[in-house]
Amino acid sequence: MKYLEEFRNPELAAGLIADIRATVTRPWALMEVCGGQTHSIIRHAIDQLLPEEVELIHGPGCPVCVTPLETIDRALAIAARPGVVFCSFGDMLRVPGTDRDLFRVRGEGGDVRVVYSPLDALRIARENPDREVVFFGIGFETTAPPNAMAVHLARKQGLRNFSMLVSHVRVPPAIEAIMDSPDCRVQGFLAAGHVCSVMGTAEYPALAERHRVPIVVTGFEPLDILEGIRRTVRQLERGEHTVDNAYPRAVRPEGNPAARAMLEDVFEVADRPWRGIGMIPRSGWRLSPRYRDHDAEHRFDVGGITTREPAACRSGEVLQGLLKPHQCEAFGTVCTPRTPLGATMVSSEGACAAYYLYRRLGVPGTSVRAQEPQERRELQAPQEAGRVG
Repeated sequence: MKYLEEFRNPELAAGLIADIRATVTRPWALMEVCGGQTHSIIRHAIDQLLPEEVELIHGPGCPVCVTPLETIDRALAIAARPGVVFCSFGDMLRVPGTDRDLFRVRGEGGDVRVVYSPLDALRIARENPDREVVFFGIGFETTAPPNAMAVHLARKQGLRNFSMLVSHVRVPPAIEAIMDSPDCRVQGFLAAGHVCSVMGTAEYPALAERHRVPIVVTGFEPLDILEGIRRTVRQLERGEHTVDNAYPRAVRPEGNPAARAMLEDVFEVADRPWRGIGMIPRSGWRLSPRYRDHDAEHRFDVGGITTREPAACRSGEVLQGLLKPHQCEAFGTVCTPRTPLGATMVSSEGACAAYYLYRRLGVPGTSVRAQEPQERRELQAPQEAGRVG
């Protein structure tokens, strides 16, 4: 398959790894921003093939994982209401709120439906004019344009019974927050290629210059990631800090102008809390005033929600790149895909899920070969019917 098998060629991968080994002279810590890249790295053992001087730190690039707990609890409260059809991608159904998840709400009688597209939710709204249909709008810049289009069409078509619970977040402010942290060890970034395919690269040069870190736009296949690492290491060894597009087959400097125009029409930039991290200024979107009638947070009275994170869950440290998943005491024991403490264990892009699925590091007395099929079923069943990108 074009652009798939070609980018998994082991001989080419060996050549890139050899080049990285020949280039690196000192330790460097790089962060891959996207959770999809994290899964590819762990699945193909890329981090284990690299020279020991190159450390990969997993970033907060899983949109499901960084959705605030209070937003999850709002979704649960709305989904449990009579007369509501709550639509979501499959990734969100097992994400734990304070005391339950969307699967449990559905089991208790809530009309929770998995959809493949926000347009499916629009269709449900047209077919059920006597019911309130709510779509859970989650994701980075990648999923924001189609969600914005759904709200735009709902307004245009007069679907007064359609609304969206919005929790969209933006990558550049997250990079800024990571670099501003006193505990930050990151010296270079692999930027998410799919995000840049929408937004372009205009926001990154200022970040690279201000924090003196190279930012290399990178794809998701093994050769994409190795090429991104190779370019980042070369810059670090030369003392450079520029933005480099290593994913030109999908990313243009201007991004996708039509998608960006839709975002500017429907959304406005806002401060957003990130689960496990905290408030990051101007790091998200909310519906603009002209579309406020379709804002589920305003339509439903779900105020006064109090949240409580499990004391044993250290997913916040994982999301900030301060902790590897297997270094958490709860990993693989009290926290598994069947009994998750945090979203990083159940999301299709969560770092904890990647470690559990492909390695089970730090879990004594387990057999990857014996348990992998069941693990795949536990992790992938909710996502097979839709996922957040």
